[in-house]
Amino acid sequence: MTKATLQLLWGDCREVLKTLPSNSVDLVVTSPPYADSRASTYGGIKPDAYVEWFLPASRELLRVLRPTGTFVLNIKEKVVAGERHTYVIQLILAMQQQGWLWTEEFIWHKKNCYPGKWPNRFRDAWERLLQFNKQKHFHMYQEAVMVPMGEWADRRLKNLSQTDQVRDPSKVGSGFGKRVANWLERDSAYPTNVLHLATETKNKNHSAVFPEALPEWFIKLFTQEGDTVLDPFAGSGTVMRVAQRMNRHSIGIELNSAYVEVARQQLPAPQMQLLERKGRYGRAKAK
Repeated sequence: MTKATLQLLWGDCREVLKTLPSNSVDLVVTSPPYADSRASTYGGIKPDAYVEWFLPASRELLRVLRPTGTFVLNIKEKVVAGERHTYVIQLILAMQQQGWLWTEEFIWHKKNCYPGKWPNRFRDAWERLLQFNKQKHFHMYQEAVMVPMGEWADRRLKNLSQTDQVRDPSKVGSGFGKRVANWLERDSAYPTNVLHLATETKNKNHSAVFPEALPEWFIKLFTQEGDTVLDPFAGSGTVMRVAQRMNRHSIGIELNSAYVEVARQQLPAPQMQLLERKGRYGRAKAK
């Protein structure tokens, strides 16, 4: 099989994406700057301006994604003047107007979230991972992310009565289909849409680093070897490193020149192509 290739593109993704071919990417996994975050490196987009800022990028992502591909967007709303701002909800609705299907929402539960106290709320221990698609039928390899059944089947399922082995149609959320008994002899089950993953604490190269297990899970679920994975807000290149390790072609776009240099140093140099494109919004000069 052909060895995975890496392309690291330097510039503003709203401009650089225009240079990529249409229908050429199988999976987009990314975490853009959240509203009012990373002001020193990305300018700190205000919540009220966030949708307008993001839509040019999502429009281009809709173009470059294959019809069978998936876009996973990690994003989180913030508190403004004592209440949750609605910019994430507004963005979902605006992307639907662009032509995106909002197919699913995953929750990332941060297992090692550190403690804190606020006068009127508790600390967030989760973030959204929004799944968007171009059409209802897309590539999804559910068996690749199945989890061990463990002792749960021995302790619970095998003690069910004949009546209890058939799920009550009025109950939802069991995840086992119409007959619970069908899962008695199985070694693994399909996971839920809640991912229990610790945050990254060792990588100090970026202010908001993905744990590698996060993109890895979605790459398993939505791609196969030889497919192409894109991160338009690549940061220090976590998604690219994971994709390369899993033998997927990867493309990363990053505006900040310091993070581009970090990614360049950490990615396999012989396979990497660094294209320096400033773009209309770029702040770094080509070296």
